[in-house]
Amino acid sequence: MSVTLYIGCIYHQNHSGRRISVMSRHTLADGVTPDLRISEQSYDEWLRILAPPLRLVGDYYQRGLPWEQFATHYRAYLQGEDVNEKVAELSHRALTGDITLLCVEEDPEKCHRRLLAEECKRERPELSVVIK
Repeated sequence: MSVTLYIGCIYHQNHSGRRISVMSRHTLADGVTPDLRISEQSYDEWLRILAPPLRLVGDYYQRGLPWEQFATHYRAYLQGEDVNEKVAELSHRALTGDITLLCVEEDPEKCHRRLLAEECKRERPELSVVIK
């Protein structure tokens, strides 16, 4: 049986397995206006707790925090007690069926969902991570 954790852009519909949004919100950059490209049909589940804290997102997108520092802070956030428990649960679930982690970024290189997938793989080394 394949044990794969995929990462993809929520705007695309070619996702494998259970589609999980790991975004803090489904709005445009203003944080208020709904992003009409995202509907409840875009994902099967929304795990907001696995999104970076809004302050960290603002530091990166609006206040110029370098990616490397963003990544360090987000990884530390994932190690927090409540959040780390959810990472462990997600990692275990990925062993029972394919999951795709979704966010708006087209390029996963500088997206938190890639960091989250890496953390899941650290938790469960037998997972295969595929970037779509």
